[in-house]
Amino acid sequence: MKHYILALDQGTTSSRAILFDRAGQICASAAQEFPQHFPQSGWVEHDPNEIWNSQLTVARKVLHEHGVSGAQIAAIGIANQRETTLVWDRKSGEPIAPAIVWQDRRTADLCQQLRAEGKAKLIADASGLELDAYFSATKLKWLLDHVPGARERARRGALAFGTIDSWLTYKLTGQHVTDVSNASRTMLFNIHLMRWDSDLLHLFDIPEELLPQVVSSSEEVGTTHAALFGAEIPVAGIAGDQQAATFGQACMTPGMVKNTYGTGCFMLMHLGRHPVASHNRLLTTVGWRVDGATDYLLEGSVFMGGATVQWLRDGLGIISQSSEVEALAASVPDSGGVYMVPAFVGLGAPHWDPYARGTLVGLSRGSNRGHIARAALEAIAYQSAELMAAMQKDVAAAHRQIPLTEVRADGGAACNNMLMQFQADLLGVPVIRPTVTETTALGAAYLAGLAVGYWETQEEIRAQWRCERRFEPAMPEQRRLELMGQWQRAVERSRGWELPAD
Repeated sequence: MKHYILALDQGTTSSRAILFDRAGQICASAAQEFPQHFPQSGWVEHDPNEIWNSQLTVARKVLHEHGVSGAQIAAIGIANQRETTLVWDRKSGEPIAPAIVWQDRRTADLCQQLRAEGKAKLIADASGLELDAYFSATKLKWLLDHVPGARERARRGALAFGTIDSWLTYKLTGQHVTDVSNASRTMLFNIHLMRWDSDLLHLFDIPEELLPQVVSSSEEVGTTHAALFGAEIPVAGIAGDQQAATFGQACMTPGMVKNTYGTGCFMLMHLGRHPVASHNRLLTTVGWRVDGATDYLLEGSVFMGGATVQWLRDGLGIISQSSEVEALAASVPDSGGVYMVPAFVGLGAPHWDPYARGTLVGLSRGSNRGHIARAALEAIAYQSAELMAAMQKDVAAAHRQIPLTEVRADGGAACNNMLMQFQADLLGVPVIRPTVTETTALGAAYLAGLAVGYWETQEEIRAQWRCERRFEPAMPEQRRLELMGQWQRAVERSRGWELPAD
């Protein structure tokens, strides 16, 4: 009997594997961190083989520790850190260079140049994305420009480009594919025509021979090599982590919003079958494609969410474990006027300032570790509140009557009660945490399960969603406006700090 779905959740700092049953409940899980590499300021890299080895290790571990054989797995679903870019040799399967991570800013100057040339509208109209180093296109161009012979090898069809979903699928099955959600994050994909865009490929000088086949988010794309898990298992679900989390949160009706508090923070609103163009520097992106129907999302991305807490731990050393931050922040009644803008790798939506850098303002002699910890947590909520304000403006401008009634929260930092309450206060609507907070993995599992008949319908999935805790807003409106005003002052002090190269 096929009892389980195996979800592979490949994130920016760790790889996870989770077994789900038919009730959408976690049966077993395993996780493993892998190294981050920072060759120089603004650069962030991963070793693709370290990613693969960590993902394979945890997948085998979760099966072994739960006493499950590969033959009992109905399908595998993959959710992945998006935009991270790698190129490998089709014959040897070896990467030609380290993967360039989504946080990497090495191509910021190229983006500034393209913006000055008036290319931003061409890119936004086709891809729905902001012209920024965040996305894969400029990263891929950089690799082809800087690895000797790479572009010529790419034109001969000797190389393969992929985001992490493509890399994992290739290692698992030998297939070179990506799903529509991940394709829509490359800045090379036309989200209206649902295909690679020839104008964008020309703009970035990307040979089409390099690109993966684009598939649906829920379909069987291949089976795993039998030696990996002792059986051939269908790989049947693929989605970028934030789209997967939106699906896992059952946000399948226009107007529903989820916010993931992971390494970054990612707020997504379901738009239905018709995209909405953003006028507030948000992203219009493909959510998923299931049974031939494409759902679109409006997204705001914050680069430093939970990673801000990691910096308190690894950079400042004021906590030894990330879980200690809530108690430290609670040791003071408020931030004492201290504001942290965690623009360590620039600012994401709605500012899109690659030259912003982290700032800590409002310090006095009375400031202590507790105030800094609290300011760090509050910064996560402030950034997310900015996204929601921009989202509501976009929806209103499009004359879409989509009332905001709640935000569904997930990700590691969603377990922080202080953060969730402060977020509800800033948004003015309830923030709801589900019983299963591993919604990224759950969404990948649902997409895979639908493809193989493990779950029959999306309605069945919707019925499985459960609330664990509801955080009601309690802050007076005037106080909320004061805090947001002070936050905006702090943001302005972080902007444009690192000047672009001449």
